[in-house]
Amino acid sequence: MTPPPSPAQPKPPTRGALTQPTNRFVGTSRERDEEFDPAEEPLPRTQFLPDHSLTALAWNDSPDIGFRASLNPYRGCEHGCIYCYARPTHEYLGFSSGLDFETRIMVKERAPELLRAELASSKWEPQTIAMSGVTDCYQPVERRLELTRRCLAVLAEFRNPVGIVTKNRLVTRDLDLLQELARHNAVVVFISLTTLDTELRRVMEPRTSPPAARLATIADLARAGIPVGVLTAPMIPGLNDHELPQLLSAAADAGAQFAGYVTLRLPWQNKALFEQWLTEHFPLRKEKVLAGIRAVREGDLNNTEFGTRMRGSGQRADQIEKLFEVGCRKAGLNQRELQLSTAAFRRPGGVQMELI
Repeated sequence: MTPPPSPAQPKPPTRGALTQPTNRFVGTSRERDEEFDPAEEPLPRTQFLPDHSLTALAWNDSPDIGFRASLNPYRGCEHGCIYCYARPTHEYLGFSSGLDFETRIMVKERAPELLRAELASSKWEPQTIAMSGVTDCYQPVERRLELTRRCLAVLAEFRNPVGIVTKNRLVTRDLDLLQELARHNAVVVFISLTTLDTELRRVMEPRTSPPAARLATIADLARAGIPVGVLTAPMIPGLNDHELPQLLSAAADAGAQFAGYVTLRLPWQNKALFEQWLTEHFPLRKEKVLAGIRAVREGDLNNTEFGTRMRGSGQRADQIEKLFEVGCRKAGLNQRELQLSTAAFRRPGGVQMELI
């Protein structure tokens, strides 16, 4: 007797956003005359465009961000995480924060050379550089272009400390450079882990490494002697915040030493994009999730106030914070202070290099 055919498996989504919201800096926009189903619209192919920036490093003076200098070889991100707070930055380039953010990737082809020049300058004050402060430096195209690896080689040569955040297993490719930096207490890697639910990850972060692969990445980094932590971000009230203790426990079991979290932020057009996504994938939970977000954002879907924007405020925010603190204590995370060192910084070539 022929067994019945197995049910068809759902195809993984290739994009996070469903639409192209209007760029807030553009005065005119096009609208369709008829009703249309976004699901029937062909998805755009990814384009990689040259970024002609004259510097590799970006600077910020925000009082609630723990670094001043960041390095992002790519602008826009193939990972397509629907919640990404960096989506609105694509509007400064004339693009949309929706599908454009995932499909029009700006590539800083000269990032390694520019970084070398900046670190070699006598004006450079050695300090920790954040990689992926905006977009993931290990997004899929990095496998082919290797810009992040070449930037890490420069950082290792200068022994300049770097903190990396990624949700891609590709980071393990660069264990050799990370180990060299670790010898001088000049590196920490945080793996972003938002859920252990593979179906939620599939629709929320479509082109990222699955949860099991991220935990394996933590284990590989720990075995290689790389200081490694877990970043449970974002926590979304009513969607994944209940997983927080399990996320921390699983990361600690894999070898994580440090942990952090951020509550969901929805700046600018992200509000509409996230609501559309909830309607498409979680229609029955939509109102509960939106109510949970408003509970931590003073009745709105976003609050940009320094000091509270990363965690939120109110009773619901306090509950998430307590859940995180208890989870860390039970898992043995954050038992020692994380402090990278600039003591080993050097300028290869000495005086000659500085003159050049």
